[in-house]
Amino acid sequence: MEILGRERRRRWTQAEKLEIVAAVGVNGETLARVARRYEVSRSQIYQWRRQLRKRGLLPAPAGPTFLPVDIGAPMPSAEPVPEGRVVSPLMVELCLAQGRRLRFDCGIDATALTRLIRSVEVA
Repeated sequence: MEILGRERRRRWTQAEKLEIVAAVGVNGETLARVARRYEVSRSQIYQWRRQLRKRGLLPAPAGPTFLPVDIGAPMPSAEPVPEGRVVSPLMVELCLAQGRRLRFDCGIDATALTRLIRSVEVA
């Protein structure tokens, strides 16, 4: 095997890194498309994002995002309701990672709900 030359590394300026990282999410641009457009790996963009945040050049990720909730008609129950049992008309459906969904009564205890979400996410 003959080696004809040294591998060439590209050097990115701080401004170029900021431009590339900032392009993700603009007008629906995905990280993968931005990476292809600038011919860098996705992991490189993640690394630059982390470095820029650490240096204070990129704002920290926003806090929790609140989404609108439709409290309309009660959700249909798959099981028949036994006689004498009171059913709450307000059910909540929570969409978790990996397409998992939790449906629960709006009166559930916060501690119990937290434990339930954690156990489902770990599974």
